[in-house]
Amino acid sequence: MQSVGTISAKYARRFIRQPAHPRAKLAKMPAFSIYAAGTAVSKDPDRLFAQPLAQVPDFAFNEDVVRVFPDMIKRSVPGYPTIVENLGVLAAQFAQPNSVLYDLGSSLGAVTQALRRHVRTDGCRVIAVDNSAAMVERCREYLNGQDSMFQELLPVEVIEGDILALEFQPASVVALNFTLQFIAPDQRTALLSRIQQSLLPGGALILSEKLRFNDPEEHALLTDLHVAFKRANGYSELEIAQKRSAIENVMKPDSLEEHRERLLAAGFSKVVPWFQCLNFASLIALP
Repeated sequence: MQSVGTISAKYARRFIRQPAHPRAKLAKMPAFSIYAAGTAVSKDPDRLFAQPLAQVPDFAFNEDVVRVFPDMIKRSVPGYPTIVENLGVLAAQFAQPNSVLYDLGSSLGAVTQALRRHVRTDGCRVIAVDNSAAMVERCREYLNGQDSMFQELLPVEVIEGDILALEFQPASVVALNFTLQFIAPDQRTALLSRIQQSLLPGGALILSEKLRFNDPEEHALLTDLHVAFKRANGYSELEIAQKRSAIENVMKPDSLEEHRERLLAAGFSKVVPWFQCLNFASLIALP
């Protein structure tokens, strides 16, 4: 795991203790809860690839995946709860009054919930976007559950749509949490350029992705350690192999160097890695 080192004086003003919102009356939450307490989150175990399949279909965020997604993501992505909760913490440092916070590729709304828990800046609102109808429907249910547990949360709009076609409003925070890797590689720079152009001064893009590594030995080591992580979380060799076959044609990871170069080419001025656990990482990109 790695974290940001000393922050230069140029950016230090952003990282200050944020005063409590005068109207905030928040319930106590566990530090790394992914979904709001009391929400009827599906607890179905991920057994989608437990039986031999004659032909493994390409991975899709359909109703079967939505049903087991909380279990799948917890057992497949090392560091996921830490990334999600701290996305809210980081967003609170960059949020500007009367601006939009975007959660692009919002899935079940874990990042949206973290944004709503942590950001207290006046006039902010969250727009969550996902192109899976099943994800959007369940996300709205979970956000309704969060609303029943909290008071004075940021307003949120959940949109079913393609983020490549989205007309961005002036934004202070954009979260792309394990989303860019599912966008066609030749469309990634254009999307990031549009995000950069929409960001207000002092705002930030927070980008989380699975990484590949240019050094073959490093790539092999971290891939093997990720497989060991999945084994330790109860996945069988068959499940691991079939899931790999399902996802390899739809998820195309980049190296950290490729992410940095693309973000700078898209107009961002600074790229700061703030978290890495095995082959999963998260970056802050400043406009």
